[in-house]
Amino acid sequence: MSGRDDRGVWRLRGVLLPAGETAELWVADGVLVPGPVDGATTLCDGGWIMPGLVDAHCHVGLGRGGAVSTDTAREQALADRDGGALLLRDAGSPTDTRAFDDDPELPRIIRAGRHIARPRRYIAGYAAEIEPGELVAEVERQARAGDGWVKIVGDWIDRSLGDLAPLWDPAEAAEAIARAHRLGARVTAHCFAEESVAQLVDAGIDGIEHGTGMSEDVIGAMAARGVALVPTMINLATFGRIADAGQAKYPRYAAHMRVLGARHRRVLACAREAGVPIYAGTDAGGTIVHGRISDEIAALATIGPAEFALGAASWRARSWLGRSGLQYGASADLVVLGADPRRDVGVCAHPELIVLCGTPRRP
Repeated sequence: MSGRDDRGVWRLRGVLLPAGETAELWVADGVLVPGPVDGATTLCDGGWIMPGLVDAHCHVGLGRGGAVSTDTAREQALADRDGGALLLRDAGSPTDTRAFDDDPELPRIIRAGRHIARPRRYIAGYAAEIEPGELVAEVERQARAGDGWVKIVGDWIDRSLGDLAPLWDPAEAAEAIARAHRLGARVTAHCFAEESVAQLVDAGIDGIEHGTGMSEDVIGAMAARGVALVPTMINLATFGRIADAGQAKYPRYAAHMRVLGARHRRVLACAREAGVPIYAGTDAGGTIVHGRISDEIAALATIGPAEFALGAASWRARSWLGRSGLQYGASADLVVLGADPRRDVGVCAHPELIVLCGTPRRP
């Protein structure tokens, strides 16, 4: 089943997560409604039903060399959908994907505009590149271009040092974050190393991407202030390969990346135990293919219990991003699994049924 013509009146029965109780759901006109509803067709009678999965850090419209075609961006979004990710937070893309907003076959996208970086201090073709002193104005531009989020690059290789280093003066970063807040936007930052994450958390940032350089003090501050963390663990697993690629030219950087990679599970587990809000994101786009949210869930389950990992990719992530779960009046966006994912998160890799905007699809 696929396509707009498949929207209809549906009944689903199964164990609803996170509540863990067997119940019925009814769908009409693409939304969840009270039941019973006359004439409904049963889509499933058994199974485990979750709110649609969330990839809270991906890049629809981004490829290895920067912007991709609209057709390629659509294929990326479809791969995410077919993996069960029905809500995406696009954490920086040079491609305009607003035409996807009215497409019922594609996941909903929450955008952060383009990455913001300095020249020669990030991957070529990815970011809006600016000089120091221009951050406040660029944050304002990207806040207006996005959907309530702005993404800055907090650290990258400084060629003069041969290692990771912050891109922004802390006072300028604090002013830019405050400006975004006045515009109603939240700011998140790519941070691998120790110094940038400490500075940006102190500057009032709302989120941290990756976070491998978090110290105990920074973790404590993030927990106290509710600063979100999207670690992108399947990306962190590539740090060894990244280090190998940089070894000849930047041996200091390569050694640093190996240290960050070796300790990342311990650091992330400490953040979870301290109460830092953690959400699932794959960093798909660029070098990581789309559709891997189940792999990220499995990785998160190595730093906490299964229910933590599932919530990070479903109900908790939806709440954080201001989107509904399985409530009356909400868009019917859900996945049905054939076994209990609280016992084995691996079942998320093989959903039996996906419903997006009330349209059912069997992968």
